[in-house]
Amino acid sequence: MYNPLAIVGSVFLASLAEVGRVFSFAAHAVSHLVRPPIYWRIILKQMWLIGYNSLPVVGLTALFTGAALAQQIYVGGSRFNAENVVPGVVVIAIVRELGPVLGGLMVAGRVSSAMAAELGTMRVTEQIDALVTLSTDPFKYLITPRLMAAVITLPMLVLIANIIGIMGGYVIGTERLGLNAGNYLQVTYDYLEKADVYSSLVKAAVFGFIIALMGSYHGYISRGGAQGVGKATTNAVVSAFIVILLANLIITVIVFGGKG
Repeated sequence: MYNPLAIVGSVFLASLAEVGRVFSFAAHAVSHLVRPPIYWRIILKQMWLIGYNSLPVVGLTALFTGAALAQQIYVGGSRFNAENVVPGVVVIAIVRELGPVLGGLMVAGRVSSAMAAELGTMRVTEQIDALVTLSTDPFKYLITPRLMAAVITLPMLVLIANIIGIMGGYVIGTERLGLNAGNYLQVTYDYLEKADVYSSLVKAAVFGFIIALMGSYHGYISRGGAQGVGKATTNAVVSAFIVILLANLIITVIVFGGKG
C-alpha cells in the first residue's frame, strides 16, 4: 500500500536534491564572474562557437517560422475578413515568443550537447583533475567563460532571429498573399513596442545562461566513461529545453501578465 507513495516521495526528494546541486553549481560559477583572472581569449572563442556557428540554424529556423506563421494567420484571419492583422500578429508572436524561444531551443540542442560532451570527456579522461593539479580553477577556466559567452551572445542571436523572422513573414505576405508592402511595414512598426524588444532580449540572456549552465553542469559531473558522457549529453539537452520553456513562461507572466 505504501510502496507507490514511497516511490513518489523518493523521486520528489531526488529531484529536489538535483535542483539544489544545480543551484549550488550555478552560484559557484557566478561567484567567479567578478574574480580575476578573466580569460578573455576563451570567452571570445566561446562567443564565436556559440554565436557565429549557431547563426545559420537560428536564422533558417526564424525565416521558415515567420513565413509559415504569416501563412497560417492569413488563412485563419480570412475566415473573419481580418487578413490585415497578419503583420501585427507576426511581429508580436516573433518578438515576444517565437524568436527567443525557438532560437534558445535551437542553440540549446546544438551548444548544450557540445558543452556536455566536451566537459564530460575532460572529466572521464581526468583533464579537469589535471587542471586542479596545475593550480587552475576549473570553474574559472572552463565554466565561467562559457556562461559569460552565452549570456552575451544569445541576445545578439535572438535580435537577428527576430529580424529574419519578421522578414520571412513580410516576404510571404507581400509576394504570395498579396498584402501591400508599405502597409505591412507600417503596421509592423505600429504594433511593435519597446517592451516587446526588451522582454525578448531579457529572455535571450536568461536562456543563454540556462544553456551554458545545463551543458556545463551535466558535463562537469559526468562519470562512467563513454556511456556517462552520452548520458550527460542527453540530460543537458533535455534539461535545457525544459528549463528554457519554464523560464519563458515565468518571464512572460511577469512582463505581460497584466497587459493585453
